[in-house]
Amino acid sequence: METSRDDVGIAIRSAFIKKGAQQRFSLFALAVLSILLIFLDTIESKPLNNARSVIKDIIYRSASLTSYPTKSFSNFYSSIEKHITLHKKYKILLEENKKLKNNFSDKEFLELENTQLRKLIDEQAQSSLNLLSARVLLDKQSPYLNSLIVNTGSNQKVKNGLAVLDGKNFVGRIVDVNYFSSRVLLITDLNSKIPVVVEPSGTQAILSGRGINELTLQYLPENHKIKEGDKIYTSGKEGFFSSGIPIGEVVINEDDFNVLLFSDLSQITFLNISLGQLNIN
Repeated sequence: METSRDDVGIAIRSAFIKKGAQQRFSLFALAVLSILLIFLDTIESKPLNNARSVIKDIIYRSASLTSYPTKSFSNFYSSIEKHITLHKKYKILLEENKKLKNNFSDKEFLELENTQLRKLIDEQAQSSLNLLSARVLLDKQSPYLNSLIVNTGSNQKVKNGLAVLDGKNFVGRIVDVNYFSSRVLLITDLNSKIPVVVEPSGTQAILSGRGINELTLQYLPENHKIKEGDKIYTSGKEGFFSSGIPIGEVVINEDDFNVLLFSDLSQITFLNISLGQLNIN
């Protein structure tokens, strides 16, 4: 026996009718339950109040437990975000602190340089010589070569043979002149030979460099009266430099008459160049 199309349609409509009836019943049951709960909520009795209190506590506790993971994650994320922000602020403050330290160091260096320049200007004002200030650019020190490169040259009327001073003390002479720079042969160089006078005896001698801060007096007369601590000055002989420029003091080691310089050549930053008129080329 075959099933007709009408039978199939009737079966489908019956299923929908049954389902619709179940939904209507469920909606009706919920409405009745709601009315019942509202009615019960209006009744004031100790058992019902206790029951309501227990139910509410269960609901509140359940809501609190279900919201705990969300709150925990939110707090964790907020903590991480604050940590990242704090780290960024720390890096910014670190950079600012570094800049402030650099600025402070620069300020100290400029103050030191300003003090040195003021001292140089005072020395020029007090000196009877025509002095030109110069800054050391390079320091060439070795056991055999002792020289400095300064930032003044022929553009400032610098010439070969001019005396170079550290404060009031003689430390070398100009030996090579360019337009914007010059080379200073220090008094300690092995090639340095300077005519000097020893005070108070007035003995004439030649001061020779040895590559170190202690120099040697040479060509002394036989009956000289040089003693420990005697002062050494430029003699002005042969027209190289002005006379009376301080150099150092005598140190006697057995039979050697050495000279300890007044200036520490390793600590020189600024120099004075004497522009006095030379008698030789």
